[in-house]
Amino acid sequence: MQRLIVSDIFGRTPALERLALELQGDVEIIDPYDSSVMEFENENDAYVYFTHNVGLDAYAEKLSNALKAMHSPVSLLGFSVGASASWKLSENPKTTNVVGAVLFYGSQIRHYSKIEPHFPTSLVFPKAEPHFLVTELISVLRQKENVHIHHAQEGHGFMNDHSQNYSVHAYKKYMQALCDVPCSASFHTAVFDKKHR
Repeated sequence: MQRLIVSDIFGRTPALERLALELQGDVEIIDPYDSSVMEFENENDAYVYFTHNVGLDAYAEKLSNALKAMHSPVSLLGFSVGASASWKLSENPKTTNVVGAVLFYGSQIRHYSKIEPHFPTSLVFPKAEPHFLVTELISVLRQKENVHIHHAQEGHGFMNDHSQNYSVHAYKKYMQALCDVPCSASFHTAVFDKKHR
């Protein structure tokens, strides 16, 4: 089985490549910038560049094309806008090779809350978001089949050391779960039942 990391607005960074190396098996990275290392100075610069030059729809289309080229089962691991792009594709019945997804702090998911994923999807939300109430979105999404939700205690970006909300403790906890199990249903069990700390 392949694991496809769907990057956030920072794209391919040395930190993301290190994360990929920590995971087991066949791991690939897809990012908005065709593997160019962008070296943004901060999150605002990355956000502005992504918004004006790529956009969520184009990123979701790029992900869709990447999945079509993969012929083995795929597990998605998405971060921020990568999580939102993965969520957008999750209702497409043609994504038959995706066996599960673990999606971290996909804030744009709030605009697509009616989506019903066709594969097991674990959503990891941050403690809070500036533009909406995380608890309200969780209450809507929790009703869906194939959706598991974890409400973390850290801020948006806690898995990315380029983010001001990066948390070493949270990174280690979630990476342990991701290394133990490759897809979302098992990931849910690892995080919630085993209580990785």
